[in-house]
Amino acid sequence: MSDKKYEIEKERKRTAMAEAKKRLLTYAGLKALEDELENLKVVKRKEVAGKIKEAREQGDLSENAEYDAAKDEQRDIEARIEELEGILKNAEVVVEDEVDFDKINVGCKVKVFDVTFDEEMEFRIVGSTEANSLEGKISNESPVGQALMGRKVGETVNVETQAGVIQYKVLDISRSM
Repeated sequence: MSDKKYEIEKERKRTAMAEAKKRLLTYAGLKALEDELENLKVVKRKEVAGKIKEAREQGDLSENAEYDAAKDEQRDIEARIEELEGILKNAEVVVEDEVDFDKINVGCKVKVFDVTFDEEMEFRIVGSTEANSLEGKISNESPVGQALMGRKVGETVNVETQAGVIQYKVLDISRSM
């Protein structure tokens, strides 16, 4: 199987798996995915169609790198559109107004004290689709997220990580926005 066929098949399987799984999203996460989908469909599709048209006008397509690059970009855009549509089709939005802030849930902002490293940290608990550790958004399915789910202020949890066991004490739970 060629590399391109392998990648397409791999992407198809990944998309099928994404479609089968319910995706927890905050309202902000849902909005961000909808905006990305709209941008891909309205803006990016037109841009790449223009690139393909321009490359075709250059003549021989068999040795036209711009054409190949534009077709690859088109394939990537269509794959991402398909992935986003699958996620949104199975999205379950967490209504943050209904979240119980007595215990940690998806949609909460959590302040913890890292006993192991003697520092305070803040996380937003989100669904796996929205997770981004650089922005302080951790998935409810991650080791830290799983350990924190359902905990209350004052509780201490041990989290098994690649770096060993880390201990967190829950200091505060609040609305994520």
